[in-house]
Amino acid sequence: MHKAVLLQLGATLLAVAVATAFWGMRGGLSALCGGLAYVLPCGFFAWRLFATTLRDGRASVAGFVAGELFKLASTVGLLVLTATLYRDLHWGALLIGLILALKANLFAFLVKN
Repeated sequence: MHKAVLLQLGATLLAVAVATAFWGMRGGLSALCGGLAYVLPCGFFAWRLFATTLRDGRASVAGFVAGELFKLASTVGLLVLTATLYRDLHWGALLIGLILALKANLFAFLVKN
């Protein structure tokens, strides 16, 4: 699970590099905000699952579903917060950062343990 979060972070950094090349610092910061809006909740979710399995030896379904709901709500909240606070937001770059972070999970299966 932690490798998937690292892949998401790598995809976010790739999106930042591409957005900075095309749209400058405004685009790079927007792509970073979009990617981190998904990577941060996923990182906390992975850490929580890891801590739960260390403590109890197993994770419950209810805990997993509650964590997924919290991850979804915090992602939407971070995106709304970004749109509210960052007035010079470049929406295309934000979406590129978000989509690359979302789709990085597809490559997690290619990484060997």
